[in-house]
Amino acid sequence: MTADAFQLYGTHAVETPPVRLTSGKLTADLADGNLRTIRYQGIEVLRAISYLVRDRDWGTYSPEIADLRIEQGDDRFDIAYRARCEGPDGTKLVIDVRIRGYPDRLDFEAEAVSETGFETNRCGFCILHPIVGVAGSAARVEYVDGRIVETRFPDVIEPWQPFKDMRAISHEVVPDVTAECRMEGDTFEMEDQRNWSDASYKTYVRPLALPWPYKIPANQPVRQKTSLVIRDTSRSAALSAATSSSVIRLELGTQTGSMPGIGVVVTPEQADATLSARSLLSEIAPRELLFHFDPNAGHGAETLQKFAAITAAHSGRTTLEIALACKSSPSSEAAEIARQMQRADFRPDSILISPSVDRQSTPPGSKWPDCPPLEEIYAAARAAFPGIRIGGGMLSYFTELNRKRAPAGGIDFVSHCTNPIVHAADDLSVMQTLEALPFITRSVRAIYGDKPYRIGPSTIPMRQNPYGSRTMDNPSGGRIPMANRDPRHNGCFAEAFALGYAIRVLDAGLECLTLSALTGPFGLIAGPDEPTERGGRRPLFNTVQTLSALAGASWQECVSSSPSQVLSFVARDAGGARIYVVNLTGEERRVGGDALAKEVRLAPFATAVLPLAD
Repeated sequence: MTADAFQLYGTHAVETPPVRLTSGKLTADLADGNLRTIRYQGIEVLRAISYLVRDRDWGTYSPEIADLRIEQGDDRFDIAYRARCEGPDGTKLVIDVRIRGYPDRLDFEAEAVSETGFETNRCGFCILHPIVGVAGSAARVEYVDGRIVETRFPDVIEPWQPFKDMRAISHEVVPDVTAECRMEGDTFEMEDQRNWSDASYKTYVRPLALPWPYKIPANQPVRQKTSLVIRDTSRSAALSAATSSSVIRLELGTQTGSMPGIGVVVTPEQADATLSARSLLSEIAPRELLFHFDPNAGHGAETLQKFAAITAAHSGRTTLEIALACKSSPSSEAAEIARQMQRADFRPDSILISPSVDRQSTPPGSKWPDCPPLEEIYAAARAAFPGIRIGGGMLSYFTELNRKRAPAGGIDFVSHCTNPIVHAADDLSVMQTLEALPFITRSVRAIYGDKPYRIGPSTIPMRQNPYGSRTMDNPSGGRIPMANRDPRHNGCFAEAFALGYAIRVLDAGLECLTLSALTGPFGLIAGPDEPTERGGRRPLFNTVQTLSALAGASWQECVSSSPSQVLSFVARDAGGARIYVVNLTGEERRVGGDALAKEVRLAPFATAVLPLAD
């Protein structure tokens, strides 16, 4: 525990450092019983091998680990432990784990047994391949029927599983070094986790086309094994891994563009608090207010009157985000909302409309819910709201947009959100999601071309769970997936994450990026019962205010020698040219290079505005 942990993470609890395991050229980090950052001679081969148990809402159990034994030698390591999960109905699951590492091989075995029977959506291995340097590269897939197919990892993000019925997958790490991942004990398939902004391809058990949740029968062991095999035929004594340096270099790049407008979301639940804090809203001066409206949740004329009052205190644009109920005809429902807007004297600049049912995901093998065609919904919106721009897409995540693509001809702009804690919520995984954002925006552009494009609201806490019946309550302020509150939103972590997010999507040509609300659990200011050490303003306030002031300015790419640790860009406006830099890590970083006038030190999760080199 450190004195400044709260300022960094919004909580005094810090993550337990992983145990570094070494076996010759092979290294891995052991964290919470699972392996991550698996490297061969310093080069990441796999992002993780984890044995996970999911509940019926796709929440991840945090098992109690007992009898942990770690044996470490120069050319081997041996791990054993027992993990226990307890279901909400008192059922129990016990998993015996054995992990062995050798210079060119890693074996991870697990046997799960329940004396009571155990309900789960998934119980078994998840293997994560990294995306940087792997996306679009060659792969060899062995299927359960013995077929071997030469193929490639997807480059543009695949909406559905690129590989099914898998037994093994191999890829080239560097020339003359290949890594084979072999799975036993069940049928595995791969999904492109970039859909959810995870920086990985995930190979998992069991096929999603099978029913879930399902029950592990009482006293019937479930055995699985994952093996990583390295084949190294290189003649050199060392691989050409990236040269490590204590100084991260920043160099000016060639890409340029215009900074997007910044939005702030306003929900009906936070409308009164937002109006009370309108002076701070004016201080931030966002280009866009995004008002959320859901008739199924009881939002009506009174909600729209509050939105009208907030609009009167706002000098920028406004958008009404409508989750259309689709319980009757889209045209009658849209017309009723238009009448309520007229009575409230509320006329936004844009309407973003999507069927309410499309906020829930339709996984592979599932039946799509009844819903009018999107063309009919957009036509109804144009008729009900003449002279107002109509946007489509998803009020949830890129996953849903990629799987149910809004017809481009019926909309004036396309929009979606992202969330970094869908599958994992540790600090490293959350920051690594930034790596996936350029793949998401490039995939949207591959579908929609130069159609005006918006992203957000995209926050660390999850506002809605498309994959279960609810988001996860988080009263103790832990780091948990799918939580509707996240402690890091209160700390410098969120400030760094937001600036890193903005940098990663610069070349998408967004017209609007929304990263927060003004108040509430997704807000820039904390309520009276919420933790803060900044007099009500969360550190995230600084990033959003800075980005808002830069809207419309020109930007220039700035290339980092270690983009997983430090990101930057150059902005030019009437005030001149400056370089904006962010440290994405919890440790101090030294930054230099031709773009900077001098070498600087960046504190953990710090953002800085620095002069350019002459």
